[in-house]
Amino acid sequence: MRRILLAEDDIDFGTMLKQYLELNKFSVVWAKDGMEGLEFFNNGDFDICILDVMMPVMDGFSLAEKIIEINPEVPFLFLTARKTKEDRIKGLKLGADDYIVKPFEAEELILRIKNIIARTTQQQTAREDMPKDGIIKIGKYDFDAANLELHFKETVQKITEKEARLLYYLYSNRNQLIKREDILQTLWNKTDFFSGRSMDVFITRVRKRLQDDPNISIDSVRGIGLEFNIKN
Repeated sequence: MRRILLAEDDIDFGTMLKQYLELNKFSVVWAKDGMEGLEFFNNGDFDICILDVMMPVMDGFSLAEKIIEINPEVPFLFLTARKTKEDRIKGLKLGADDYIVKPFEAEELILRIKNIIARTTQQQTAREDMPKDGIIKIGKYDFDAANLELHFKETVQKITEKEARLLYYLYSNRNQLIKREDILQTLWNKTDFFSGRSMDVFITRVRKRLQDDPNISIDSVRGIGLEFNIKN
């Protein structure tokens, strides 16, 4: 049974939503504010998080940022009664898998949740394409894909599975133009706007992981894709 963290301060709406999710065979942990949501997340394993944007104590955006710090692999979507473009953009920049404006049909939410979980499961199984052992030299870094580690001199960075898959894909297509659609289709299994925003977040993270070697660059090619370049 898939576990959902629901963070929603509206008691009537939260009660209805929790009951409907449970009728559809999900296990739901319901937090009444953002701080309680963070506490539940710290003490449990979840397949997806559903976060209301406007909550007391800690809003949904702040809660999402905390969740990403703890485990960036867990997908999340926002619920909101606000239709402002600024809110939507902020949610997408955080890497949200979806953004749903109230009111909405409960059946639509169920379908979106199932699609996100299915996509996340496919992404996790894609790790099987990476090397099971051995070290890959990427510039001055040693990439241990099996153990999700990136070594630089005496330092070791633990990276996430999604970061590892992206890094391996970029390295496998180094020093050439890589189309955005190809990256999205291979690693996200979708080419929609939400997946594109998520990809941008992870590209930024990989750039930061590799910033100590000036011979490595991830260069954007406007309107087409990017190039993962390693200078000799």
